[in-house]
Amino acid sequence: MFCKHRECLSREERLRRSYYEVLRDELDQFVLGYSLVGSYDNFFRLKTPYPFVELRELKPRARIPSIEFDAQNSFLIIFSEDFIDKKHKKYIRYFDANKTTKHNLLKHKYFPDVENFDRNLKFFDTKDFFSFLRSLLPIDYALLIQRNQQSKVKYALTHFHVRVDWPIADASEDLAKELRYISKDLYEKGEKYAEDFQKKFFEYYSVPVMSGGRRTAAIVAAQYFKQLPGITTVYVSSSESRSLLKIDENGVSKSVLVKIPVDEIKNLAEKVGISQNSFTKNYVIARQRKNFICILNVKYGYTSHALPSEGGRLRDFKLETNWLTVSEEYLLPKPGVLMYPPVPHKMVYS
Repeated sequence: MFCKHRECLSREERLRRSYYEVLRDELDQFVLGYSLVGSYDNFFRLKTPYPFVELRELKPRARIPSIEFDAQNSFLIIFSEDFIDKKHKKYIRYFDANKTTKHNLLKHKYFPDVENFDRNLKFFDTKDFFSFLRSLLPIDYALLIQRNQQSKVKYALTHFHVRVDWPIADASEDLAKELRYISKDLYEKGEKYAEDFQKKFFEYYSVPVMSGGRRTAAIVAAQYFKQLPGITTVYVSSSESRSLLKIDENGVSKSVLVKIPVDEIKNLAEKVGISQNSFTKNYVIARQRKNFICILNVKYGYTSHALPSEGGRLRDFKLETNWLTVSEEYLLPKPGVLMYPPVPHKMVYS
């Protein structure tokens, strides 16, 4: 596998990476709005209290209550820097039958106004791309955005209803070899060793072992796409976790809605160096009595146990070791805000 870091790329590849990252920034804003703000609005319309995530659920190895909330917007998006070669269709199930064509979309009730479908809608740089993307998000399984095969820098939503069929055991084995806990086979050190490592595979991606289908598919896809020469970003929004999980070349992060007491907002505004009014205008999603609703983004870092071993040596595996830490916490500006940066704000262990 070639190095994926920017400094290893040719000038042409760096230009494509820059373009990919610009598009990803736009996609970040869209998914935050749809997953979190849109879900909050759904609960508000239904006059149902929003089920805020408890901060303990954001700690590594936390157990999340297995309750599904229908008003929470759920989806899975795979955004690949490269075009996916047909040899990968054995495990990433994208075929002619689930291409984003008018003929295929006619079979699905979710897509509105299909009679006026414009084939250019699927391209990322078209004006109505995000409207097209939004219309397909309720469909089961994943949406696949990848580089157009005929272009070096053009990206398109090429397939919907994409199934990720790589076995969890294979994904865990791949990670175990990457981290040098095994040399060849997941079961080479016994069945219990293999079962325990599969638990750590879920922990590596900050997902509980008993996670639902979308989150499990997301982490399996994230591991599988390491085989491709380019980078890949996976977004998954879950009706159980009420969070947006993002997995990319930098690791794992989660975004959730949190309540901030009114008296804390003044201190935060002073930290940023803006007025309290500007802070609420640019960072606050809604107000609930004595609390403001904001978006908290938590980034996770890997401990030495979850990084490749020094010198590539085989090493011993211990189930009780921690693989993740909370590395950074930020309050994000509202989706679409251009002029204001994330604000460092520790909450998970406060």
